[in-house]
Amino acid sequence: WPLTGALSALLLTSGVVMWLHFKTTTLLMIGLLANTLTMYQWWRDIIREGTFQGHHTPVVQKGLRYGMILFIVSEVFFFVGFFWAFYHSSLAPTPELGGCWPPIGITPLNPLEVPLLNTSVLLASGVSITWAHHSLMEGARSHTSQALLITIILGVYFTVLQTFEYMETSFTIADGVYGSTFFMATGFHGLHVMIGTTFLAVCLIRHTLYHFTS
Repeated sequence: WPLTGALSALLLTSGVVMWLHFKTTTLLMIGLLANTLTMYQWWRDIIREGTFQGHHTPVVQKGLRYGMILFIVSEVFFFVGFFWAFYHSSLAPTPELGGCWPPIGITPLNPLEVPLLNTSVLLASGVSITWAHHSLMEGARSHTSQALLITIILGVYFTVLQTFEYMETSFTIADGVYGSTFFMATGFHGLHVMIGTTFLAVCLIRHTLYHFTS
């Protein structure tokens, strides 16, 4: 599954490029289908191995934890690159940018409107998922279900808000360093939120099926 996952991700990203440049969605749909099938079948095998066959021994669990830690570290550096590009350009604007920030012709979003609301939604989802985790550890099934459902709703709400935010922007990803850093950073962050929401939905389904009980 790692191989098919990597290939489907390649097809998906290549399909996005084809869609943006040549207005064709064939490769994008193939990549999306392959990625969805890989996710479904990979999750199915993990559930079988860990829940029903008992293959997730303490050694395997330790490896999974180390893998998650390394993944989080790589994600931190991934976003550090975007922030570095933003601060490098904003703290010392070059003459090509007009010597000012934001660059001439760019009207930025008001940070006290939708961005502030989205930040509040993210913080609230952090509280609710922590509630779900502690409830699960204490065996409070109903509280776990409620907290997971609230977190999923907040994740969907965040995605909808960001979509409307993109529709309201007066600039595009092609508008110099400001547009590229804004849409790359917020776009990848939104993608992470959508993937995380999907993962939590699977966790909620598994919790409903008593997969996390002893």
